[in-house]
Amino acid sequence: MTGSKIKVCFIAAEAGPLITAGGLGEVAYALPRALTQLPEGHNQPEVDIRVFIPNYPFLNLQTYQPRLVSEFNVPTRSGELPARVYEIHPENRLIYYLVDGEPVRNSSRTVYSFDAAQDGGKFTFLSVASLLATEKLGWQPDLIHANDWHTAPAIYWLYLNRTKNSFFARTASLLNIHNLPYHGEGAGLAMNEFGLPPTTDKRLPAWARNVPLPLGLLTADQLVAVSPGYAQEILTPEFGAGMSEFLNTRTETITGILNGIDPDYWNPETDAEIPTRYSVQSLPLRLENKHYLLKTYGLAEDVNLPLITMITRFDQQKGVDLALDALLQIAHLPWQAILLGTGHPDLEKAALRLQELLPERVRALIMYDKSVSRKLYAGSDMILIPSRYEPCGLVQMIAMRYGCLPIARETGGLRDTIQDYTRSGQSTGFLFQSATPEALAGAIRRALHVYSLTDAWQAMQIRGMQQDFSWKQSARQYASLYYKMVQQKPS
Repeated sequence: MTGSKIKVCFIAAEAGPLITAGGLGEVAYALPRALTQLPEGHNQPEVDIRVFIPNYPFLNLQTYQPRLVSEFNVPTRSGELPARVYEIHPENRLIYYLVDGEPVRNSSRTVYSFDAAQDGGKFTFLSVASLLATEKLGWQPDLIHANDWHTAPAIYWLYLNRTKNSFFARTASLLNIHNLPYHGEGAGLAMNEFGLPPTTDKRLPAWARNVPLPLGLLTADQLVAVSPGYAQEILTPEFGAGMSEFLNTRTETITGILNGIDPDYWNPETDAEIPTRYSVQSLPLRLENKHYLLKTYGLAEDVNLPLITMITRFDQQKGVDLALDALLQIAHLPWQAILLGTGHPDLEKAALRLQELLPERVRALIMYDKSVSRKLYAGSDMILIPSRYEPCGLVQMIAMRYGCLPIARETGGLRDTIQDYTRSGQSTGFLFQSATPEALAGAIRRALHVYSLTDAWQAMQIRGMQQDFSWKQSARQYASLYYKMVQQKPS
């Protein structure tokens, strides 16, 4: 650490505003941005964080004026691969390095191909080239912050080379766990090609010894799950994705820091995408957004009838099947619903079938549309989040910001961010435990009952809108952790 400044090399497969294929891209933009904006304070020195992502051929860089800052070769078992690194500044004080080379240029036209074997070369190249780039640039990182399996090879490379290369001798490593079940199985051959052989460490299961994420979990100095609840859940067989026994050997190095949202970006008082803007002080105006939704999607224009929404990726993890079955179970109760999302074809068809069965009450919008989702947050009364597991989740935070109350499974980040209605005077939503349609239906029934209690419902809306889920909170925790890690690193 030079002076009071901690230098952090932050590596990710995606990062907004350049490329956001999923939640990781939002985190990889928001967290470094928040860290650069933190005031220096006691035990919280300034963080010089720089983001390394692939220079995907489909990026639109016209407004950023990329500057070539380094050219070098990345060694592989088959020879050397040329790498080029470009620097851009997405906004004040935020520095991105775009890593370019044949494995990136020859990759698919998307960030992820959903085949780790195919993506292995691209992401291992990114991981190794990013570390080599810091040396070529003469910018000596105090800490490597990698994310998920895609950049876990950087952690493993550092572990193998830290004692051989004096430039990295005091560099610490942190691996963020955004979604544990995605191990990167199939990328082992690519890692071996870049000089990252399988480990012989028997603490890992045999199947995991040449897999990126497990190797990162094995060799990182610190592991951070994206919520305190998820940090505990991954230690259990149910949520440990085959790694719980190993992770229980690393409990002293595992922590959970909740992801956040940008309260300025998600703000019903200034949101240009919603028909009528409103705030806690003007909450009755929110009904105009509900009326807009009912009229637009051909539902009964009764603003007193509860409007349920679901905004999600249609897959098994998100519990979409539970939601569809639960709504059928309570078809005799008064409600209407608008479901938005895309994903597994079978779940998309099931949502459309529910619309056919309940044509007066259900609309299934099989699309991905950010503008529509904002309108749903701003006009729906409650939102279904029945995830089978949820490392953190942002939907519930956004929904509460807009006065839309979450009905969610009590798991991971959902449990950390939602106060169940049974907790008098603090409630911000409705939680259920079992991943079954019956448990979800029961939670919806509770929500419908409270909806009929106008004062209680409005009090919950206001509490939800006043929750502080800003990245500033999370950034402070990361900065404190960085400081602790760097101080503990041996000379």
